[in-house]
Amino acid sequence: MNHDFSSDAPPAAAFALRHLSMADWARFGVQQIAYIRPVVVNGVAAISIHAADGTPIGAAPNAEAAIAAIEQHELAAVLVH
Repeated sequence: MNHDFSSDAPPAAAFALRHLSMADWARFGVQQIAYIRPVVVNGVAAISIHAADGTPIGAAPNAEAAIAAIEQHELAAVLVH
């Protein structure tokens, strides 16, 4: 299978995923997907970990540790920005 990654247009699946609503994300994989996002807690930068439905499920000092924690719990990690 050949992919042409030189195009400026995102692949259809990536485009579709970028435009899912929060409710769609929740239905899509609340039990399989966790996302991370940067936060500030008590003046300290950290990474929050959330279930697909937005429920906070953890925090870590950096993205690498957050992703490792997600993968340790057999979830798929995605970055929301």
